[in-house]
Amino acid sequence: MNDESPLRPPTQGFATRQVHAGRAPASDGVSPRTTPIHLTAGFVFDDFGTARDRFQGDDDGFSYTRIGNPTNSSLERRIADLEGGTDAILVGSGQAAVSVAVLGLLSAGDHLVSASSIYEGSRGLFLDNFSRLGIETSFVLDANDAAAWERAIRPSTRALFVESIPNPKNDVVDLSLVAGIAHRHGIPLIVDNTFATPYLLRPLEHGADVVVHSASKFLAGHGSVLGGVIVSGDSFDWSVTDAAGQPLFPHLTAPVRSLRELSFVDRFGPGAFAHYARDVVAARFGPTPSPLNAFLIEQGIETLSLRVDRQSASALAVAEWLEQQPEVSSVDHAGLASSPSHAVASRYLPRGTGSVFAFTLRGGLPAAIAFYDAVSLFTRMTHLGDVRSLILHPASTTHAWRTAEQLEAGGIGQGLLRLSIGVEDADDLIADLASAFAAVREAPGIDGPLARHAAAGAVDSQAGAETPSFAAEVGAR
Repeated sequence: MNDESPLRPPTQGFATRQVHAGRAPASDGVSPRTTPIHLTAGFVFDDFGTARDRFQGDDDGFSYTRIGNPTNSSLERRIADLEGGTDAILVGSGQAAVSVAVLGLLSAGDHLVSASSIYEGSRGLFLDNFSRLGIETSFVLDANDAAAWERAIRPSTRALFVESIPNPKNDVVDLSLVAGIAHRHGIPLIVDNTFATPYLLRPLEHGADVVVHSASKFLAGHGSVLGGVIVSGDSFDWSVTDAAGQPLFPHLTAPVRSLRELSFVDRFGPGAFAHYARDVVAARFGPTPSPLNAFLIEQGIETLSLRVDRQSASALAVAEWLEQQPEVSSVDHAGLASSPSHAVASRYLPRGTGSVFAFTLRGGLPAAIAFYDAVSLFTRMTHLGDVRSLILHPASTTHAWRTAEQLEAGGIGQGLLRLSIGVEDADDLIADLASAFAAVREAPGIDGPLARHAAAGAVDSQAGAETPSFAAEVGAR
């Protein structure tokens, strides 16, 4: 992380730390109040010895932005502090964060177990891309079913993966339960904490070992940049062995030429994974973030608690209102007493249950089309965590590659719509949704605006949607 100063101990409040944590001391007699944007490919070496020492690991200074950059490092320190971690690695996108985290742990022949209710891009990454590298993935339908996790784990399993608040149904995961299962088998738990943010939930405090974020979402907050981050704690023993005494993570325990024949565990101890993920995976695969993006994400984080507080409160108000509408068959929001996740959410999310949730219209696909096309304040786009409120139809977009059986098993029907609530006035959002319900009532069948969609081939009422492009499927939440 190229940390010029130690992380601030978590003795101050979250809102204070989101503005001040990890700030590097002034240099060269210049003291800018905000983090400078170091837009440079590389950094000048003072002399021959400096260049040598940087490349041989004897100098923590900067050499090349793919390896590290002061602007990026400032953001890394801040996120590590807010998540209660010891190190953070900034990469170019949330998808890159998941890739680097998993590839930092698993090799060909290894096995990953993931909750089924996750971002579809992550699911596709596991099934299509990692399988080509010899990494197999199994999925657990109910992330809070301890027996299901136990049945899925094999001798070759090297990590478990969940989202703290899954996409799109706001069904909160019992992290301590899953972490306990992982640790009984000597393997780490990776948690995608994008929806919760460190303001609502810090997975490391509940037994997680690695946390990932799509920083493009709530951390940045304004829908303007991409970024991802991997955060590591210090409680996992990376030298763990199996029953036969063989290391589960030999790439972390074997001697390495670049470390003068020490292993990553020998050299870095609990930080072995983070250093391997940074120096071997991220640096060589090269998902390098722009320092400009790092600057904008850090700016966004300075108002994170303010935005998430408002968004969570407004989302609950909208969910409560939706639950009363006769056209709605169900609302998937853990803040509602009717939610199966309500008890778990009450334990893990006292500050709020997030602002991304789904609801299902009784009229199925025709009603969803009429509703989707009728909103005006909600933005129709694939994204979330924005200051603007967003709406999406998962079955025909992000989840369109799932079979009908998989959609049914995941509770993602043709009448389901996902909302990401922004910072607008809740009353205005409810008024916009009310006007959309009026449009649904005026379009009882496949007539009018519905016929135009069907004729244009936008929707296939049998399959659920036209087959999207592969790029569209993996590109956004």
